[in-house]
Amino acid sequence: MALTTPATPTYLEGSTVEVLRDVSRSRPPRCALFDFDGTLSLIREGWPQVMIPMMVDILKESGTGESDEELERVVTDFVTELTGRQTIYQMIRLAEELEKRGGAPADPQEYKSRYLDLLMEKIRHRRRRLRTGKARPADYLVPGSVQMLRALREHGVQLYLASGTDEQYVREEARLLELDGFFGGHVYGAREDYADHAKRMVIQRTLRENRSEGASLVGFGDGYVEIENVKSCGGVAIALATDEANPGGSPDPWKRTRLSAAGADLLVPDFRDWRILIRCLFQRT
Repeated sequence: MALTTPATPTYLEGSTVEVLRDVSRSRPPRCALFDFDGTLSLIREGWPQVMIPMMVDILKESGTGESDEELERVVTDFVTELTGRQTIYQMIRLAEELEKRGGAPADPQEYKSRYLDLLMEKIRHRRRRLRTGKARPADYLVPGSVQMLRALREHGVQLYLASGTDEQYVREEARLLELDGFFGGHVYGAREDYADHAKRMVIQRTLRENRSEGASLVGFGDGYVEIENVKSCGGVAIALATDEANPGGSPDPWKRTRLSAAGADLLVPDFRDWRILIRCLFQRT
């Protein structure tokens, strides 16, 4: 059942850290799971503005009588619902929606390839600027990301990175942003055998490797999936409601509503108040 978003926000004193639900724990976190795009990386900022119009155009090919606005609303809802899962799942849903309207869907992998071609065209210059040194990693990082990762590591927390983006791109872009050293070999992304690499499976592996219970996990993400997966195992879920086009400001109100409904415990616009977040996570009840 969807949870409601508090009408009047409550913040940890002197910070942008919004408290949605009680996060009191008898033990500090031992492992942390991070989403990548929109949580740490801004390289792919604007991806919904690539995916959603492409999907609307494909659905229009069915001859449906729905307006562009109606189709955009349908697509936005399921794209958002599936954000955090591997990209192929959004394309599978697209095929289902097309078939529902009487269309003849292509293989979802074809739709994924088309989307990735469009997205890479949009972000190619960002990757090139990082690769050539014309841009600094900080230019494409959610503010405070490095400080947050460093502080968690200094507290002995094992860090894991899990993304719905194809694994080769996640690894490459983590290197470009100089984040790979924080995660070591614990960087996971989408693979062809997508059914065997869900984030919930990464969580299970994380807990198993650290011989930890779910209560020892803290998860950071900007999608339904990672919030729900972390909460389902008893962990603390911290939602990133970053305004990706204008980082460093107020939370994106649309993200705030959706991520609160997914069950997040804390919500932040970025990691600028990382010290307060760390204090909150490591204080005992």
